[in-house]
Amino acid sequence: MSDQFVKKTSIPGLLVLERPFFSDERGFFHEVFHLDELEEVLGQPFKPLQWNHSRSKPRVLRGLHAENWNKLIYPVTGEVFVAVVDIRTDSETFGKMETFHFDEDNRAALFLPQGLANSFCVLGEEDANYLYLVDKYYDGSDTRAIAFDDPDLNIQWPIDDPIISDRDRFNPRIRDLFPEKYK
Repeated sequence: MSDQFVKKTSIPGLLVLERPFFSDERGFFHEVFHLDELEEVLGQPFKPLQWNHSRSKPRVLRGLHAENWNKLIYPVTGEVFVAVVDIRTDSETFGKMETFHFDEDNRAALFLPQGLANSFCVLGEEDANYLYLVDKYYDGSDTRAIAFDDPDLNIQWPIDDPIISDRDRFNPRIRDLFPEKYK
């Protein structure tokens, strides 16, 4: 039953959670995820310890960030383009990327295992609210980041002239972080 709502992707551990919406004249109701379904597909427990909320303006691009935690993301409002890259050096899919588009018609959630770098940019004219649960507390010492415009990744961002933090503007390329993978 869990594979009905939790779908695997081409990157091991990266999962798409798609549960039904129930709409009427008042609005909608949506169960974003069921822990038992997620853990059944993962084959291990997921115990969130911290809940984060990011709001970004149109044209903002955040990431590619990889922290030392498992993460369940849910873009609540706005239109966002999400890019996820496998940077696990022992993974057969190292360097592989998947992209997703979320808007009013598609409000799925994503589960990202530790070792995947995540980025998103805001499309359209509305701010985006991006919620995510993580299974470790953030302390800033274990964050790795990759350049959003890394030519080895060749992410086809659907916006021109993004708004980017100084930190993200000067992130290293994936080959600079993992030179042994590019010999």
